[in-house]
Amino acid sequence: MVAHPGEPIAGLAALIGAEEAEVETALCTLSALALTQGDGEGFRALSPQVAMGMILARRKAELAAAQQKLEESRVAATRLIAECSDLIPAVDDPEFERLHDAREIQQRLAALASETVQEIMTFAPGGAHSAEDLAASREPNAALLGRGVRVRTVYVESGLKHQPTLDHIGWLHAQGAEVRTAAGLPIRMIVFDRRLAVLPVRMSDARAGAIVTRGEGFVAAGVALFEAVWATASPLAAGPGADASGLAAQEAEVLRLLANGFTDEAVGKRLGVSSRTARRITADLMERLGAASRFAAGVRAVQQGWLPAE
Repeated sequence: MVAHPGEPIAGLAALIGAEEAEVETALCTLSALALTQGDGEGFRALSPQVAMGMILARRKAELAAAQQKLEESRVAATRLIAECSDLIPAVDDPEFERLHDAREIQQRLAALASETVQEIMTFAPGGAHSAEDLAASREPNAALLGRGVRVRTVYVESGLKHQPTLDHIGWLHAQGAEVRTAAGLPIRMIVFDRRLAVLPVRMSDARAGAIVTRGEGFVAAGVALFEAVWATASPLAAGPGADASGLAAQEAEVLRLLANGFTDEAVGKRLGVSSRTARRITADLMERLGAASRFAAGVRAVQQGWLPAE
């Protein structure tokens, strides 16, 4: 059509050696995509530059809509888990089991892992992990993978700067585990076979103990949260990158958290970095945006497309 503008259906069919019915179907699709114009005498294609621009704009809008749905799922699941976690210590319910200290948590996790038959999903926030904890986790992880259990783990990107943690992530990947990284994680969590989840008693203090829950709604929220984060996390081989605005994933996460009212201390905990590092990233973003305050930075971030308008 670009080479022969105005050619009727019969002429187009003859030019490409196809049946007229096939050409009609193709033209219907192109018309629905608004890539052609036609009347009773013939059809004309839009210029390739205009057509490609329309295709890319449409695809970008679809991706933005999908990203918004993922973010809404993540926010809803995080809110549900946060609100319920503080209530659980006071609830006497057989669906919730309280774990009081690190040793009890470690023993219970080992027992749950030995019973797992299909999949384990893990959020590993907090930045660097101790060499002892990493070493202790290798044997049970190897046993899980050896039984054919799917192991998926999301680490915060800041953990990649800690060599023992980076070595352990590489070991997991080499053993067949699926590993991704995210700029920040909302909670420490492990889900076993989509039937029970282990969560901290307090969102703000993982050392306060943990709970094992079999509550259907609770576990479903955890699974939804994991899948939403997993969908946008970076595969291990890809590493942290920049988005279309030139923002690194960690910087984009800082902007999102600041827009939601997080303090530097809370941002640091979510990203697994110090409050000082969080302040440095914030200051750098404000300087790049030419903003004298966080509120002004938020406004300019929206204006430049670094944050969604809503």
